[in-house]
Amino acid sequence: MGEHIIKLPDVGEGVAEAELVEWHVKIGDIVREDTVLAAVMTDKATVEIPSPVDGEILWLGAEIGDTVAIGSPIVRLKVAGEGNVKAAGKEAAPAAEALAKPASPKPETAPVIKAKPAEAPAKPAPSPAAAKTIARSSASGVPRPEGEKPLASPAVRLRAKEAGIDLRQVAGSGPAGRIGHEDIEAFLARGPQVAKASGLARNDAIEDIKLVGLRRKIAEKMTLSKSRIPHITYVEEIDVTALEELRAALNKEKRAAKGGAERPKLTLLPFLMRAMVKAIADQPQLNSLFDDEAGIIHQHGGIHIGIAAQTPSGLVVPVVKHAEARDIWECGAEVARLAEAAKSGTATRDELSGSTITITSLGAMGGVATTPVINHPEVAIIGVNKMMVRPLWDGTQFIPRKMMNLSSSFDHRVIDGWDAAVFVQRIKALLETPALIFVD
Repeated sequence: MGEHIIKLPDVGEGVAEAELVEWHVKIGDIVREDTVLAAVMTDKATVEIPSPVDGEILWLGAEIGDTVAIGSPIVRLKVAGEGNVKAAGKEAAPAAEALAKPASPKPETAPVIKAKPAEAPAKPAPSPAAAKTIARSSASGVPRPEGEKPLASPAVRLRAKEAGIDLRQVAGSGPAGRIGHEDIEAFLARGPQVAKASGLARNDAIEDIKLVGLRRKIAEKMTLSKSRIPHITYVEEIDVTALEELRAALNKEKRAAKGGAERPKLTLLPFLMRAMVKAIADQPQLNSLFDDEAGIIHQHGGIHIGIAAQTPSGLVVPVVKHAEARDIWECGAEVARLAEAAKSGTATRDELSGSTITITSLGAMGGVATTPVINHPEVAIIGVNKMMVRPLWDGTQFIPRKMMNLSSSFDHRVIDGWDAAVFVQRIKALLETPALIFVD
């Protein structure tokens, strides 16, 4: 038998290190060739690390959340044959020596739950009889089944009532499980986990959850954005009745798109994207990245719209590149493709970076208004709130209209409130008269 050391491979993208976000194995596991051992994250791309050989896990070289350098040992396996430690010669000696150190017994991915003891006055040590009862009661089958009445004398019941103890939770050491004073004493000696007669019990557990992977990156990004960017949020009401009628009519047409493929089903987002393209043509400063350290505004000609998307791992922002060069159906098709890639975890680093302005939408959960956080270093973000039918006064009567709010935030260092209002009002006019979106 020999040992095989697995090092963190070069995961590409020119990175020198990666964050360990998940272990798929633990010490003692038997693995086969190509079994996924771990997952690491670089920027926003997650990469799985497979085993190159069959073997038994002897050692895991990092904990979840650790940053590991490319080429560092991460797993040691017991394998048939000599393995690669001996064959590596002098170069493997330092690594083997490092691996000889005691392994961390905590490769599990599950969070550790620690109980926080409640403060209570010191109690006298239990009597010998109570001490025996403590050991007996910890192995007994309490609480009792529903409806079973505990056996106890009136004096014992009174004492339990005064102490706030539910006798169904107390193990009896007497004949037929009869509860005596020593059982009450033993129950009290076990500590503050006393079940009240009401059936309610205190829960003093504290769960420590380490921020790792995508969740940690989101936290860092939001902290950077809120600490550096003075936000101004502008909320406007949009009547999207005509837009929804047009969208429904277009979706009924089964016309072929460019290349012969069937046109995608349109959502609200492609219309909003095309409206933003037209509004940015009048106010190009909204399509900018602000280097606040250098004091330089990078105003982009290409409009790369980030679409904030919720995935099982957290929030990611796939980017529709060059929206100014795409028609409404091309925008819709690209949004659908990127959303699926983001949810399945197959989106590339290029697809998740490079945005110059962002749209965020919670769909039906969008609420009446929100205060979106700008995607640093951009200077604007457009927030879509949920659509609702509300009565609108037309001058003579109230009529039902489909209404939706846009909640948009701007970097107040480079975008004045007036410019923000002009931008949103231009988008409002285009969405409320959607035929204008198609006019060049």
